[in-house]
Amino acid sequence: MKQTSKLRKPKAPRKARASEPHDYLTDPASLMPGGRKEPPPRTLGQRIAAIRKDKGLSLEDLASRTGLDAELLSRIEKDLYTPPLGELIRLGKALETRMGVFIAPSEPSPYTIVRAHQRRKIARFASGTRKKHGYEYESLAPEKGDRAMEPFLVTLHPTDVQDMSSHDGQEFIYVLEGSMEARFEEAVEILEAGDAIYYDSNRPHLVRCHGQGPTRILAVLYTESR
Repeated sequence: MKQTSKLRKPKAPRKARASEPHDYLTDPASLMPGGRKEPPPRTLGQRIAAIRKDKGLSLEDLASRTGLDAELLSRIEKDLYTPPLGELIRLGKALETRMGVFIAPSEPSPYTIVRAHQRRKIARFASGTRKKHGYEYESLAPEKGDRAMEPFLVTLHPTDVQDMSSHDGQEFIYVLEGSMEARFEEAVEILEAGDAIYYDSNRPHLVRCHGQGPTRILAVLYTESR
């Protein structure tokens, strides 16, 4: 008799492993097809745009709060124009955000150190009205998240700007090298290396280089928008 071969039943396909359970800690973006978490904003303009959108404000809304033109704000957000410190302070107040958050994201910590070789220039010759503001600045505490003051090392260059500005807070300036001119309405003060000045920023003022050479100053700004 012929032996009949037993027919083997085809193996059932293995069940796919269930994915890890999701809970309230799971990033919703990771659950969407091809979804990825948006990278954090890297530039000053991107940070300002992200904060504005997070607060549900349009460019026109921000313009009405700051007194800055909506077209200029658009250029700031696209990194086509770097605002001077006074405008950053006004933006911070309007967005209820510390000015330092625009410069660099940071975390609260007991202390931070910025080595000499780690300083980065934040802006140089910011031009929005075809005039040169005539300075570049370096933040001396970009990683201190809960700071109440904004310390900067500023290099002033000869400029034709004569427009005064005003904003909330106070400023302290110590002249390291060169000569500096400080204007307060009709008053004009010339400061040399080793001189210092402390003033209320809500009074119209202008600080600029005096003479043909550059001037280096240590500037500490205090604003109430924290």
